Amino acid sequence: MNKQHILLALLFVTTTTFGQIANSNTLKAQIDGKEFSTQPRRIRIGNFWWITANTVKPDKSLRIWLSAYNKGDILETGTYLVVDADKPDTKENRKKVEDLTKYKGLAAIKYVEETREPRMEYHTGKSQNADETIEVKMGADGYLEATFSTTLVGNYWKEKATATVFGGMGRLVSKMEDKAITKTSGYDSTIDPEGNGYKKQDKQDQIVITNGSFKLKMN
Repeated sequence: MNKQHILLALLFVTTTTFGQIANSNTLKAQIDGKEFSTQPRRIRIGNFWWITANTVKPDKSLRIWLSAYNKGDILETGTYLVVDADKPDTKENRKKVEDLTKYKGLAAIKYVEETREPRMEYHTGKSQNADETIEVKMGADGYLEATFSTTLVGNYWKEKATATVFGGMGRLVSKMEDKAITKTSGYDSTIDPEGNGYKKQDKQDQIVITNGSFKLKMN
């Protein structure tokens, strides 16, 4: 069996193993003026729970982290302060929420978009400490609802030549498997380029998200 047939066989196994998980969740937003709409899910990354919303062709992932002050995952209705996505849970941020009683907790936002297939180049965005907010409502029916707009600091990433060459067919197969998992399951799979064989480019810009809203079943 040649390499192309092996790749197709692996993709078939992947897509049949990871069936689409249906849910009643919704998320809509305008990202740089383009409609983004999908069914979000809740995932744990490290020590934190994130809301993740993903689409394909090209692969896109919008992640939102929310944490109530001194209550962690127990979210309350109210206003959440958007902070630096790389350093969200700092003493300084916690103190700001504590001192300014109008905030219920902290939030962070990350965005990843594939700009060259298959996952060769990316455009990413991260929230900053810019006094932006997310309005949150916890319903008695167990649904979390939120509205938001934000301007993220954008960066560009390219796959390192060494990763392409030395990764060879195995790296390509892994990327195609991850794309299939993202498509069929609704969960992002290894979509973040940072620390994954990619180099950040010098170019920097902004990613503007407006009219964002989501409704997510929490239990």
